[in-house]
Amino acid sequence: MSHGHGHGHALALEAPAGGPARPLRRLLPYMLEKPALFALIVLAGILMSGLLIATSATGAWLIGSVLTGHPAGELEPAMWALALLAVLTGASTWWQSTISHDWSFHLMALLRVRIYDGLERATPGRILGKRTGDLTASAMADVEKTELFFSHTAGDYVGAVLVSLTSLAVIASLDWRTALVALVLMLLVATVPLALARRASRQGRALRDELGRLNAEALDGVQGLRELVVFGRGDWYLNRLLRRTRLTHRHSAAYARRSGLEQAATDLLLSLAVILVPLTAARHVDPRWLPVVIVLGIASLAPIATVSATARSLGDVRAAASRILTIIDFPAQVTDPGGNGPASLEPSVAFEDVRFAYDTDGRQVLDDVSFTVRPGETVALVGRSGAGKTTCANLLLRFWDTDSGRVQIGGHDVRDLPLNTLRETVTLVPQDVYLFNSSVRENIRLARPDATDGEVETAARQAIAHDFITALPQGYDTPCGERGAHLSGGQRQRIAIARALLSNASVIVMDEAMSNLDTENERAVQEAVTAARSRHTMVTIAHRLSTIRAADRVVFLADGRVAGSGPHTELVASNADYRALLASQTNEGTNGAHAARGNRWT
Repeated sequence: MSHGHGHGHALALEAPAGGPARPLRRLLPYMLEKPALFALIVLAGILMSGLLIATSATGAWLIGSVLTGHPAGELEPAMWALALLAVLTGASTWWQSTISHDWSFHLMALLRVRIYDGLERATPGRILGKRTGDLTASAMADVEKTELFFSHTAGDYVGAVLVSLTSLAVIASLDWRTALVALVLMLLVATVPLALARRASRQGRALRDELGRLNAEALDGVQGLRELVVFGRGDWYLNRLLRRTRLTHRHSAAYARRSGLEQAATDLLLSLAVILVPLTAARHVDPRWLPVVIVLGIASLAPIATVSATARSLGDVRAAASRILTIIDFPAQVTDPGGNGPASLEPSVAFEDVRFAYDTDGRQVLDDVSFTVRPGETVALVGRSGAGKTTCANLLLRFWDTDSGRVQIGGHDVRDLPLNTLRETVTLVPQDVYLFNSSVRENIRLARPDATDGEVETAARQAIAHDFITALPQGYDTPCGERGAHLSGGQRQRIAIARALLSNASVIVMDEAMSNLDTENERAVQEAVTAARSRHTMVTIAHRLSTIRAADRVVFLADGRVAGSGPHTELVASNADYRALLASQTNEGTNGAHAARGNRWT
């Protein structure tokens, strides 16, 4: 079976100059997921606009009748009709606003889910280099922008056209010349936003991209506030933020100028309608119907003018849609074969002649790497920075796929396993632990949402975390804070270990998981991990000598190749490069006088 690489350069968040093909058109399928509801919204828009014009026309007819001397008794039914129409107009306006906004908020929630799906599908390779604030801007601010399209544009366009054409038909039945004047003015009002659409799209794209960068800068400042204070760089960062703010203001001003030009042109045409429609109608229409024709002629432009007003903002909406669709369209970092995984999977790991580079034109990070991990065995991956240790973990977790060779679990190529099966089989304890701003209990339970409180506590005890958790103000219900800010580094690490132990994963990857523990806690956690070996196969990325010694075997990586493999004591005795590595790590800052003593490392 052939397998694609599934990696390469990260995608830029900003949409290309053309954006995704016709981004607003690509939002239409979301609107048509519930065609009956969409039809109801269009109907509500038609009803609202139609009743508004009918109310105005009825009032105008009553005025014309009074002015032409018709007795009040004949007009009483029309007065009652006018009152009823006014009530119905108010009710239809409320109904149309309620139903269209409820619908648009549902679609916005759907877009946010699709954005998350795109990010999850592309993680981590295609997300590397993206600024968190920019991604957040797409998930929140850009999606909010689509509310204008969903609530005030799509359905309103249909209603505006139908109601305006109906009004023209009524005017034409009374006087075709007035209808012709109204038609010409209507077409001119409709073409104003179309004439500036290309400029609106270009300005909207620049504005949304700049807002995304401003959002990212602000988030950087908040997250790095401690460092800015420590190094006295607050003024420097403030000036940097102000420069970005000025750029955003410049784009906003350009966008506003163009929008103002559209508004001025539309207002001019509406003013012409107020002059030309009455002048034309006064020459050719019966005096009793003259107010009706004048009101209909002007009112027929109102729905088109309203749609035109929303269209002025479509450049911004189109740019927001482009950025959203860019994320939704992220191709999968790796291909999920789907289906059902094996009924049982032996917890063994094998790398066979693996070659890998993160970029197609970059250097080989792994070059013909082969090693095995037997069930229940703990193997430490050891090597200098850049040797390929973390890359091995990434390939085992299938964050990337190999260029050649294969990674196997239980004799199965990881590329042939459904991703759900792989995630249930292999779990990770990272060096940089991420904790959500929820309780300690829920952060541990992330590994297995159906775990009972007792199982969560058992996992915490195994990770030597129970005592410090119970000493927290609310025990297991204590919030961890954003990114675990309420806890120390060692506490976060032990919660991550508890999380891994709680999972039913048979293979645990520990990326220097002891790095934030003091000596006492490291020893205790190491004992807990040792006790759990019978239930887990472990691959440990190790720097600390205590972690290396605790492993059953060591795989020594150098320049992307396996430079040695075997028990720690054997490698110390037989591999000079391995001894030199341990010396540099353990005696850093000294003269290294003991580096050559083999028994120093046994």
